[in-house]
Amino acid sequence: MTYSMTAFASSEVKVDNIAINCELRSVNHRYCDITIKTPERFRFAEDIIRLTINKKLKRGKIECNLSFKKHHLSEQVLSVDMVAVQALLSSTQAIEQLMTNPAPFTALDILSFPGIQKEAASDKELLQKALVELIQAATDKLIAARQREGAELEKLISHRCTSMQKYVAQAKARLPIVLSHLRSKLKHHIAELVANPDYDRVEQEMVLLTQKLDVDEELDRLETHIHEVLRILALHEPIGRRLDFLMQEMNREANTLGSKSVDKEMTGISIELKVLIEQMREQIQNIE
Repeated sequence: MTYSMTAFASSEVKVDNIAINCELRSVNHRYCDITIKTPERFRFAEDIIRLTINKKLKRGKIECNLSFKKHHLSEQVLSVDMVAVQALLSSTQAIEQLMTNPAPFTALDILSFPGIQKEAASDKELLQKALVELIQAATDKLIAARQREGAELEKLISHRCTSMQKYVAQAKARLPIVLSHLRSKLKHHIAELVANPDYDRVEQEMVLLTQKLDVDEELDRLETHIHEVLRILALHEPIGRRLDFLMQEMNREANTLGSKSVDKEMTGISIELKVLIEQMREQIQNIE
């Protein structure tokens, strides 16, 4: 089963008097790189949040954003730190004495000042449990999204493998014709050498011919690599690195096929194979 590393998911949970929202974003990355952005209120649970995500996701650059909002305002009792209020008023009075025309401020201005309002204490154990459940729900949604995207990538890669198999079959069918042309060319060279013997040149021609004829192995290896790609796509584990390695091997065989080619059609087949391999390699960069 193929999973993409690019996806988005969100989930929400309510605990005490707050609603907590989690957004997860992931993009391709060589390893599992988790970034957590959370309000200070949830900072104590950052390690368990990271561990919860890491248990289910093995690759990708993952960004976890946590936020919260209060609800049932009518039932809330505002808690004010009166010591902080007194300290603030004392400081402002001292400053106003140095000012010629100080601007008035209201009680609401004081309430909006950092540290004046006290947050009601939350049960950390209950809050941590809710956060873990929230992260698990969001992660499951992210995995489902990655699976949907991965299924589409699997179809594209499988389709390109099928196209590669057709080109390899064309190359194998073309190979006897290429060999026939090479035999005719060699006979012509031999006829020239009979008239003007040059044994060094004969040896050079034989070495060159041997190199040009030896493309059957490249075609066989390409077929083997294609079958291996299709096999790996069906595995239930992270497969991106294996596929990336196979793309390198396939590209090497296609390049060798092109460099050895002495036939226009075989050169065209080599080019088409390299195009398909490059397209697959781009898609594989997003596979877990």
